[in-house]
Amino acid sequence: MRHLKRTAKLGRTGEHRNAMLANLVCSLIKHKRVTTTLAKAKAARSVAEKMVTLGKHGTLHDRRLAAARLHQEDAVRILFTEIAPTQKERHGGYTRIVRTKQRQGDASQLAILEWVDVPVATEPAPEPAKAEKESAPAEATA
Repeated sequence: MRHLKRTAKLGRTGEHRNAMLANLVCSLIKHKRVTTTLAKAKAARSVAEKMVTLGKHGTLHDRRLAAARLHQEDAVRILFTEIAPTQKERHGGYTRIVRTKQRQGDASQLAILEWVDVPVATEPAPEPAKAEKESAPAEATA
């Protein structure tokens, strides 16, 4: 019987699955949003939410448990200093899964995994052409 055996196997061995989910959660922590398959997003959601719960407690033992699971110290630091404080008032449901298109090659359902209350940083459009136009007339008059 498979009662209470909820882990999605994802066609991988246990070590490979744990490493993949740890890398996926670290990418989510660093970039605030990750695009992946729906099955991987659902599997990574539980790991990410458990890490936020550790971050909300914030003890040294919790930090060591998170570092043992994620294997990246910089991701643990971002989790404990930036993400966990923004989720302090929530009692769960820290992540959101948004379904997107199907992948062209194998028609796999893609999804976006993102934090609920953490704003995603967008990069401003660069404007170097404007600076070049201003400097060109100054050289012509000199």
